[in-house]
Amino acid sequence: MDNFYTGKRKNIQDLLNNERFELIEHNIIEPVDLDARLDQIYNLACPASPVHYQKDPLFTIKTNIWGVWNMLELARKNNALLLQASTSEVYGDPLEHPQKETYWGNVNPIGIRANYDEAKRCAETLIMDYYRQYKTDIKIVRIFNTYGPNMDSDDGRVVSNFIIQALKNNALTIYGDGSQTRSFCYVDDLVDGLLKMMAKDGFQGTVNLGKPGEFTIKELAEMILKLIPESQSKIIYQALPSDDPKKRCPDISLAEEKLNWIPEVGLKEGLKKTIDYFRSII
Repeated sequence: MDNFYTGKRKNIQDLLNNERFELIEHNIIEPVDLDARLDQIYNLACPASPVHYQKDPLFTIKTNIWGVWNMLELARKNNALLLQASTSEVYGDPLEHPQKETYWGNVNPIGIRANYDEAKRCAETLIMDYYRQYKTDIKIVRIFNTYGPNMDSDDGRVVSNFIIQALKNNALTIYGDGSQTRSFCYVDDLVDGLLKMMAKDGFQGTVNLGKPGEFTIKELAEMILKLIPESQSKIIYQALPSDDPKKRCPDISLAEEKLNWIPEVGLKEGLKKTIDYFRSII
């Protein structure tokens, strides 16, 4: 189910003729009532990069509250298991480092990122209250920066921005001085974590999914330029947006213990695959 607000139909083109696959174009802000028995629901619906979630802040909030509410009702009606894609943004600009699931976060509730951060936090509240009140079968994963092939070229995330800029010989734009850190998880590892979480019986927990190991934004830019040696791009610096986190890195000890999940793809290897993808489309 997709309304293609940020998704692209071409990403599922190879599935459209599969008799076991059905595409439903629908916005989950609107109620959903399917004439089918559902066993599992993966809710990954929401614009997830600042460019997209800040474009229409109220739409983002509705997706994370009304949309999640509709998915919970669908799960309750079908006695289905719901997995919610939450985010490391629930930790805000963290004062604890690395971030464990027990950390409550440091979020500015009236900042320009709050329509995403606080809406995702509210979604987790809704989900846990459905679990407590209705015994709805739920799981929550807090996803840290994910990248890989099929990212949108105008997605606005740092990996795709830098790669597109380097391939087009445009300046790589770093906001701030580049000392802020992020951890980067390749998409294949992330999908493996989602599947393992959904398959883990008897575990209702909230789990971080991301790749430990921090890189500064400046290190990321320099690594991408080395992987695209023909690029003539230089690095430039602009003002840091408000509420931009200074550090972000997951503690995944719970995922290791409960799911036996450890991401395997290193940043350089994942960037090479992502660069090859973007070379093929621009």
